[in-house]
Amino acid sequence: MGQLTIQQKLEILADAAKYDASCASSGTAKRNSKNGGIGSTEGMGICHAYAPDGRCISLLKILLTNHCIFDCHYCVNRKSSNVRRARFTPQEVADLTLNFYRRNYIEGLFLSSGIIKSSNHTMEQLVEAARILREEHDFRGYIHLKSIPEADAELIHQAGLYADRVSINVELPTREGLTRLAPDKDEGQIEGALARTKDRIIQAKDERKRFRHAPRFAPAGQSTQMIVGADDAKDADIVGRASTLYRNFGLRRVYYSAFSPIPDASAVLPLKRPPLMREHRLYQSDWLMRFYGYAPGEVAQAAEADGNLPLDIDPKLAWALKFRESFPVDVNRATREQLLRVPGLGTTAVARILAARRHRTLRLDDVAKLTQSIAKVRPFLCALDWRPTMLTDRADLRALLAPKSEQLELF
Repeated sequence: MGQLTIQQKLEILADAAKYDASCASSGTAKRNSKNGGIGSTEGMGICHAYAPDGRCISLLKILLTNHCIFDCHYCVNRKSSNVRRARFTPQEVADLTLNFYRRNYIEGLFLSSGIIKSSNHTMEQLVEAARILREEHDFRGYIHLKSIPEADAELIHQAGLYADRVSINVELPTREGLTRLAPDKDEGQIEGALARTKDRIIQAKDERKRFRHAPRFAPAGQSTQMIVGADDAKDADIVGRASTLYRNFGLRRVYYSAFSPIPDASAVLPLKRPPLMREHRLYQSDWLMRFYGYAPGEVAQAAEADGNLPLDIDPKLAWALKFRESFPVDVNRATREQLLRVPGLGTTAVARILAARRHRTLRLDDVAKLTQSIAKVRPFLCALDWRPTMLTDRADLRALLAPKSEQLELF
């Protein structure tokens, strides 16, 4: 490991970080990336996250190290895995971040790590990298630190003082799955760390209201990740777990990461990864709960008999097809909550409809100008000149409205 160059370490540890979905991520190539070098983003980890003010920002996404003393079955970096290992020092992480930042490739850092020596030692190294950036270089960019729930509470507190956002992964949707696939992790420890972080975020906000110079603590909140498809948990279980996490710990986001088969995989793992569309449907269900007023039980009602969300149609349409008695809704009289239940109407389209109908009675053509897919909307609403007679009750309506290709649409 000592013979690896910074470039080689970056290739290994940026690639290893791609399995962590606690910030929305995508690879990118920018400016002369074909030439390689430290400034290159080709093959490196660039993820996109949202700052507290709503801006989308690019982050350098790396691990401090992919060495790990834990042996989680689903993790490519587990101690029994035969992968190339590398390790940054906190100073190297800080130097890399500043190097990329000065070249305008990134606006911040996402830093996670395998567990080296102990949870406390690793957490100290993560915090030290952030401290160097903040205190020695007055770095004002965005920092997202992955906290280790087994570490001392004071170390996690220090992470929140330096980071804009912190995240603690719950890993798997059920206690049974965690016990079987991650024997070194404990659900009680994870939830305890989430609860303490939530309390400190609330406390810091209150102190900022009373004392202008009170220190900030994770102003962009905390997030978590669940792995989908590594165990037997159904989508209905995952939706319920996500709802509990949002309610109990005030999370900004729950991220879903489809299990990806890894080299020398454990025999207890599935041989194939779940369809990427399954991950997408879970994100859609997440939006239904956060922005469309659906209760977790209602989202679960959209699932098929096997407990999983349908792959051919989105969960909002699946719910509408199961509860056709709730439709059609009158586009000129329905409440905002009722309109948000109409398949094909997003929050922006509903806002436009509510604004437009103050001035005139809407016809179907008016609705078509305010939405992206009038074909999807038509069976579920009525307008001045339109009523879907016999359409809502058609037995083949699902087949008619299902996308012809697996396009990743919102609703």
